Amino acid sequence: MSPSTLLVGDVGGTNARFATVHLIDGRPVLDRVESYPAHRFPTFLAGVAAFLDDCTVRPTGGVIAVAGPVTDGEIDLTNSPWRVSERELADLGLNPIRLINDFEALAWGAPIVPSDQLASLGGPEDGDPHATLAVLGPGTGFGVSALIRDSHGQQMAMPSEGGHVCFAPGDPVEDEILRILRRRYDRVSIERLICGPGLLNLHRALAEIDGRESHINDPATITRDALADPHSACGATLARFCAILGAVAGDIALTTGARGGVYIAGGIAPRILPFLKTSPFRERFERKGRFQPYMAAIPTQVILHQHAALLGAGRVAFTDPG
Repeated sequence: MSPSTLLVGDVGGTNARFATVHLIDGRPVLDRVESYPAHRFPTFLAGVAAFLDDCTVRPTGGVIAVAGPVTDGEIDLTNSPWRVSERELADLGLNPIRLINDFEALAWGAPIVPSDQLASLGGPEDGDPHATLAVLGPGTGFGVSALIRDSHGQQMAMPSEGGHVCFAPGDPVEDEILRILRRRYDRVSIERLICGPGLLNLHRALAEIDGRESHINDPATITRDALADPHSACGATLARFCAILGAVAGDIALTTGARGGVYIAGGIAPRILPFLKTSPFRERFERKGRFQPYMAAIPTQVILHQHAALLGAGRVAFTDPG
């Protein structure tokens, strides 16, 4: 791809973010980041075209990260009505253009996020620099990826749909949560619990377990009330959410061998950071039986950088790995 100005994008279920990117001292640097709410544009191409029309220097290629699996250069976004293909983007003059999974982009971006844009959730300051790192997190959905690294400097990002694996309860309360959600979903995945809509599922299930009514219909209300009063019913929901997130993060660390570290991404974690730090997250992350010492050596951090996926897409655009 051209070594000058390229397009990068990060397309989720709610918003699409675009930027131009340049390479300075071997690192991607973002310029003119713009956000486009999905509801304002009937098609994905309309959003891309709107951004390109405002560019002083029009990029001719780039990389766009999207929230879902990419198959043969096409994407059907899991939590959005948008559809897009590399062929259609080429019709806008973007050639070469590449679509990648959004958490694949985050895996490439995580190691180059500045340290002041990371917040520790426990464990050592640094992981093994030659070992795999994992990136996961809740937002509109739940994403998972890993950056495989070795002692020879080789790296490869692993696109994944790990958010759709089955939810594994960790105690009797979570056994009941699973039983309740099975009445609604034939199969209960992690994403049914650990994302924005999942927070609402979790709150309603806990209300049923406690024998009380809940009239909350907005996940943002749960978060707001929990942060205002951690001892409230909403506080209990958010604490359970953080506990399950920790358990899932630990399972993914074990699955990928992520001794290089686990990064929590997505839109929710930064908004609840003080709550998350004092929650059962790290205890559940390490609670892996005989592998507790293995887990204790893995750092866990929240990515605070709002555009880490764009950084990762920029890294792919300029180096074209894999």
